[in-house]
Amino acid sequence: MLWAGGMRLGTARILLMLIHAAAACEFGPVPYSVTGIVCRMTKPAALLLNQETARLIQAAFKNAKFPNITGERSMRLLGTVAYTLANIQVSDLSIEQSEVELKENDAIDIAIKNVTAFFRGTLTYGYAGAWFLQLFHSVDFEIESSIDLQINIKLLCQEEQVAADASDCYLSFHKLKLHLQGDKEPGWLKQLFTDFISFTLKFVLKREVCKEINLIAQVMANFVHDIAENFVRDEAIGLDISLASDPLIKANYLESHHKGLVLYKNYSDILSDSVFSPSLLSESRMLYFWLSEHILNSLASAAFLDGRLELTLRGEKLQVLFEFEDSEAQQKAAHLIFQGNSYNDSVAKVWSLALPEIALQPEGTVVKSLVAVEISIFPPGEEPETVLYMEKEITVTIQAAYVEKKLILRPLDSQIEFKVINCTADPSGNDRSIRNFLQRMISAVGIPEVISKIEPALTSLMNSKGLHFFEIKNPEIITRKRYLIVQLDFSFPNHLLLKFLKQTF
Repeated sequence: MLWAGGMRLGTARILLMLIHAAAACEFGPVPYSVTGIVCRMTKPAALLLNQETARLIQAAFKNAKFPNITGERSMRLLGTVAYTLANIQVSDLSIEQSEVELKENDAIDIAIKNVTAFFRGTLTYGYAGAWFLQLFHSVDFEIESSIDLQINIKLLCQEEQVAADASDCYLSFHKLKLHLQGDKEPGWLKQLFTDFISFTLKFVLKREVCKEINLIAQVMANFVHDIAENFVRDEAIGLDISLASDPLIKANYLESHHKGLVLYKNYSDILSDSVFSPSLLSESRMLYFWLSEHILNSLASAAFLDGRLELTLRGEKLQVLFEFEDSEAQQKAAHLIFQGNSYNDSVAKVWSLALPEIALQPEGTVVKSLVAVEISIFPPGEEPETVLYMEKEITVTIQAAYVEKKLILRPLDSQIEFKVINCTADPSGNDRSIRNFLQRMISAVGIPEVISKIEPALTSLMNSKGLHFFEIKNPEIITRKRYLIVQLDFSFPNHLLLKFLKQTF
């Protein structure tokens, strides 16, 4: 987190100078082949974000540190007139209009028109040797200005992350009018300083304001990177979002390509056969995320290795599973398995035995997993006993949606293949009624129950990263062979801008 006040931005300046000194990123001959995540922001999104550009520009003007301006001039009657403009600060700043344009393979052009700003400070001046005699005068001044601002922002890769270079910055002054206050001075003095210092003042203002804008652009790029990096990390599991190629600017969109490799302890992740192509994404929505099938497989593997693919059911939850159908067959099977014991005295444990396999297809996300189920009873006053153990390979197709700030997972169809069934009530395994009942139960309520646990867990995880603060409009999750696309529109994320301004200034 940045420190407060001048030290905060001063430290940032040093760090950014070191970053700029680093060599540019180097990529392989086929960068798309190692691309796991793609983010595309279209022009409508850029136009929306530009609506709040004024707040950043205001911050740049107000946070700029203007040095004291000193000088002297020889006058025919007065001799040498020396002066100092000190304590220069900005107030009453307003912006009439801001426009943005994406220049293909070049830059993001932002044109800010009719910036009205008042600069206030103290003017100290003296004649001939009056400085040494400490014969000087001080008067408060106010400078009224009208400025047009042109910023051309280039997106670069530095240290394998997106960096913004806004050093191509211009200020055009339509008005620069000096008002002297305090002491009553002759009109010629005001005219003298207005004419003499205007050029120097314009140069200083342009230099300091553009320096601050460039710094804000760079800090903003780092801020967005940190937000994204935090979003794709949960405890020991994360994603490497370093760039796989240089950021791309087209006339209608901005695009960044990221490796997306899973980071988990000693887990080794490699992607070399990504199917990404820019033609897979359109330009009709504001924001697109493209994810490789490889990422989902790697995340599932990391979750397995981290012991997250486990579930325990007892009491009422267990009763709902085994009494999903009111039939004689159900009653018989439940009685045989639980040996007449209460569901409150029983526990079912479900866990994955091997790395899950995920395949993305047009019909949905196909998940294949070898799963074990163990049911134990705890009769009062007796030793616990395992009454059922089974292993089964489950393949289920799932469609995902994001509705009312919640992740919805809908199972479409499933296939179940039993590998092992050991039941105390049927040690020989000849009673087909138990197997048939378990088959129906797993399909009808077992898989939905597991998914019902995953939905809120993933929703809670995403909300802990702040997703629920975004006003997401009409999100779509589209699966295709070997990749997934999330496309959406959004309202301006004011909470992020406020957080950025609070941390930075």
